Amino acid sequence: MAPDPTAFILAQTRLRPVPHAPEIRLHVADEATELWSRTEEELGEIGLPPPFWAFAWAGGQALARYLLDHPETVAGARVLDFASGSGLVAVAAAKAGAASVVASDLDRFALAAIGLNAAENDVAGRIVPDGSDLVGQDGGWDCVLAADIFYERDTAARVGDWLARLHAGGTRVVIGDPGRSYLPRDRLEPLATYAVPVTRALEDAEIKRSSVWRFRG
Repeated sequence: MAPDPTAFILAQTRLRPVPHAPEIRLHVADEATELWSRTEEELGEIGLPPPFWAFAWAGGQALARYLLDHPETVAGARVLDFASGSGLVAVAAAKAGAASVVASDLDRFALAAIGLNAAENDVAGRIVPDGSDLVGQDGGWDCVLAADIFYERDTAARVGDWLARLHAGGTRVVIGDPGRSYLPRDRLEPLATYAVPVTRALEDAEIKRSSVWRFRG
């Protein structure tokens, strides 16, 4: 039987400031490798997906920093934070003045983490966790944010094409990514680049050069 997501998160994480956006505190794993290994071992028994929500990934940190430093990107906007994970970027958008933020993720543990982290940062009233598959949809958002999504070929192609269509239709699309394998660089241009502190166990580095991107044209 799968554990209760909220209880599991509270038991397995600790509140810590985000290294590159210390204005925000998240429930994150104490030891990345321990929780990650435990999740893989227990996946078949308790139905727990890989805990992407338990870490502040490099692309998310870069995008959060950019929003906090450039609040005009989302101020007053209806925002979608796609594949939100911990809710880091959604929280940053709300703190930067977004009118509302839909934080989408297919993992119910991520949805619980988003709720906990939004409450911890006093922005729960403006963040709505959403567990539906929004790829291909146009929800009338003014701005769509996406961080660390270009690590798997098929997903990257599907999501990249959808984001490009939203951009072509007038939606502001802003991406945080440290140069994952399937980032469509030929369609993007950087807005800012940061040296982001990360967990060596996950990234094989202590500092990850990460950029914030937009579509060309």
